[in-house]
Amino acid sequence: MSECAQIVSVLKRSLKARGTTYRDLAVALKLSEASVKRIFAAETFSLARLEQICAALGLSIVEVARMAAQQTTPGGQQLSIEQEELLASDSRLLACFHLLLNGRQSKAIASELDLVERDLRRLLVKLDAAKLIELQPKLKVRLRTSNVISWRNNGPVRRLYEQQVKSEFLQAEFTGRNELLSFASAELSDASAKIMARKAELLARDFAELAALDAGLPDPDKRSMGLLLALRPWVFSMYDGLRKKG
Repeated sequence: MSECAQIVSVLKRSLKARGTTYRDLAVALKLSEASVKRIFAAETFSLARLEQICAALGLSIVEVARMAAQQTTPGGQQLSIEQEELLASDSRLLACFHLLLNGRQSKAIASELDLVERDLRRLLVKLDAAKLIELQPKLKVRLRTSNVISWRNNGPVRRLYEQQVKSEFLQAEFTGRNELLSFASAELSDASAKIMARKAELLARDFAELAALDAGLPDPDKRSMGLLLALRPWVFSMYDGLRKKG
């Protein structure tokens, strides 16, 4: 996929995620709906037009370009081992970085983590030194990473928090609003298992892309969500007991 096509793909997903139609965009751009459709179909954007479309979607050109680049990295960007080790060494630093990834501003982070300005600045300076963010005047921040991070398997962050996350995440009835738990067990061929693994990877990628799109939304319009996907050869231990009894 060309870079232009990647940017158009991000814009189309942004429209869908925000419930914005071509007609809505046409009104914002003071164009006809047919003209907007032609622009998207031909993938012909001047920089000025691209800036107008991004503004109508509440995005910047930089954010769209970052999300377009991220499409080539399913599941998100991977940090260096040194960056992961730094984040794993300080739970507040990791929490601060997580909130920044989700579009929180410094003032909101200070409130959520109960930080005074001096302590918040200390965390931001550490993240800046690690090249995870660019700290700007008045505690403004520009991310130097993707909005979605793919933590290393058996890396510092996952080793420290994975068991805790699994335990806490599953402590629910999964019957509330926006909650879902579905479990299935069956005998599959290798070919079918590979298909299911690819589908799971695509779903994880969709989750990551929607998170990146929603990072710029106002805080009241979104909430923290978790998605747990798992697939492996497995036999319920109940059968072991039944075989022994037989």
